[in-house]
Amino acid sequence: MTQSRAATDAARATPHARARCQSRVSARPMPDRILPALVLALLILLAWTGLLAAEGDKIIKSHGYSYFGDLKYGPDFQNYDYVNPDAPKGGELSFAQLGTFDSMNPYTIKGRSGALSSIMYESLLGDMPADAYGEGYGLLAESVEYPESKDWVIFHLRPEARFSDGTPVTAQDVLFSHNLLLEQGLPSYAAAVKKRIPKAEVIDDLTIKFYFTPGISRRSLIDQVGGVPVWSKAWFEKTGARLDETRLETSPGSGPYVVDKVDVNNRIVYRRNPDYWGRDLPINRGRHNFDTIRIEYFTDDTPAFEAFKAGDVTFREEGDSKKWASQYEFPKIRDGQVIKVELPDGTPPTPTGFVFNLRREILQDTRLREALALGFNFEWTNESLQYGLFRQRVSFTQDTPLMATGAPEGAELDFLKSLGDLVPPAMLSEPARMPHSSNAAKLNDRRNLRRAMALLDEAGWPVGADGMRRNAGGAPLRITFLFNTAAEGTLGAVVESYVSNLAKMGIDARLEKVDPSQYTQRQRQFDYDLIFDAYGAFLGTGTGLMQRYGSDEAAFSIFNPAGLASPLVDAIIQASLLTTNKADQDATLMALDRALRHEFFMVPVWYKANYWVSYYDQYEHPDPLPPFDLGYLDFWWYNADKAAALKASGALR
Repeated sequence: MTQSRAATDAARATPHARARCQSRVSARPMPDRILPALVLALLILLAWTGLLAAEGDKIIKSHGYSYFGDLKYGPDFQNYDYVNPDAPKGGELSFAQLGTFDSMNPYTIKGRSGALSSIMYESLLGDMPADAYGEGYGLLAESVEYPESKDWVIFHLRPEARFSDGTPVTAQDVLFSHNLLLEQGLPSYAAAVKKRIPKAEVIDDLTIKFYFTPGISRRSLIDQVGGVPVWSKAWFEKTGARLDETRLETSPGSGPYVVDKVDVNNRIVYRRNPDYWGRDLPINRGRHNFDTIRIEYFTDDTPAFEAFKAGDVTFREEGDSKKWASQYEFPKIRDGQVIKVELPDGTPPTPTGFVFNLRREILQDTRLREALALGFNFEWTNESLQYGLFRQRVSFTQDTPLMATGAPEGAELDFLKSLGDLVPPAMLSEPARMPHSSNAAKLNDRRNLRRAMALLDEAGWPVGADGMRRNAGGAPLRITFLFNTAAEGTLGAVVESYVSNLAKMGIDARLEKVDPSQYTQRQRQFDYDLIFDAYGAFLGTGTGLMQRYGSDEAAFSIFNPAGLASPLVDAIIQASLLTTNKADQDATLMALDRALRHEFFMVPVWYKANYWVSYYDQYEHPDPLPPFDLGYLDFWWYNADKAAALKASGALR
């Protein structure tokens, strides 16, 4: 233990406890000759137990947390800059959800949870504000306390915090929730956290302390424990419910919304809690403005879109380029009753693409993966199926300062050289990997198909007499693409076109369309060769990078659908976690983007720079929007006068 805990313990001691201690000392005066020895013994004891602050290890107490200590909002802030603090409360926002659900437990590892089913639960630190990256401000906790070394952290809870059943939120609930995730949460999460957070203890009802493993990076530790959802210990103990099991009953949360109605596979309604304890906190001012949030479920997007046109749902974030380009000319758009608009998106686009399952032995061969990638014609897809509305994604940090371009230079090059033989020589001198280009005029670009077939020959998959590619043992080259039927529409046409090109190479390419429940099960079991999936973009470092891209959890992490296990990527992430300033951090993250592209575990597809949004003209939002969130469920609001006019005109029921 370190000596840095003495100042913390002294600061948290209650006046009553200090008074009792002082009365015991003064009740029986000590001889002068004994006092120095007792003081020395006390100092030794405090040092041995780690309760004395180490020299120079300053104790920081703050209303929020960021790794570098720079917070946009000071301790006396009244609201986030981007919200309307006077936004009216009221009305309903409704949207469509595709697929099915059989649980209202969002943390189950079985079944499919209902949309927004985590909305009821809060954490010690609130979500990152939409205009500042890597910052968190106290929500259930009124303050956070830690030494400069970040060897531990103490959270002081707000005494007024309450669950929706009226019971107080205590440090015991926080500890219970932390341990419950370790015992019954995702194995990849539990494995990562146990390595980094060996101990947590309750100091008193409103104070909890977490200890961090010596000798590891302090990145993502305080924000990790600060972001744990907090559940009612009493409810779980009373009901015997488990976190990893499917259930429709929900535990009481402390958040602004509670469950109002659940109709399995049809509808979920959340209601704003009029007794929400935190409604007047600065972190919440101007937020959580709708009285109800209604979610309507559909098996596919065609009836969902019709429900929007009819006014059964009132908000839609569009993802289908065909619909956006050609199906938004209905009368309500022309009459101004429905708004269609592109709104700026300041976040790096999600790295989506056709992901190779590297757990499959045949997909370990980079030549085979390159050949499969050449079957995708982005240019034809974008022009013929997507109305030319997309750009081709290149990077895992697309269009940000962290995006690797050209050959490495400066700080990035110096860093890569420091990794020695882990870095392939070509990465030090050649430009970052770019996707291939294709002929937009024809799906089966002959030049690319010839290159692909040469690679297949080289990889040991020549064409047999029957036109099918087989290995030396006569086994056919069979590739299975798993596809969720809830994602039909333009994406379905894109995938079918891609698979047809693979078949032209002599590959036994099979598109397996399964319903959402089967899809979820097979996705969790990694039962596929190819899948349309996504990784996480990044603007900063953190241990979450290991969960997504690291080797230790590659075999079982659902956040790593490719099963990527690269010593080079591991080394870069570990180095980024140890950086002490933003310049060094950014150099390592640019190198990470370069390395991820080099590993080639995904065929990058497309992205759009803006949100495509349509909604009935009864909602309003801040202008300008903050860079990191569209925020329609967070800081938009309802205009009752506009809603009344829509209903009077018959546009809404």
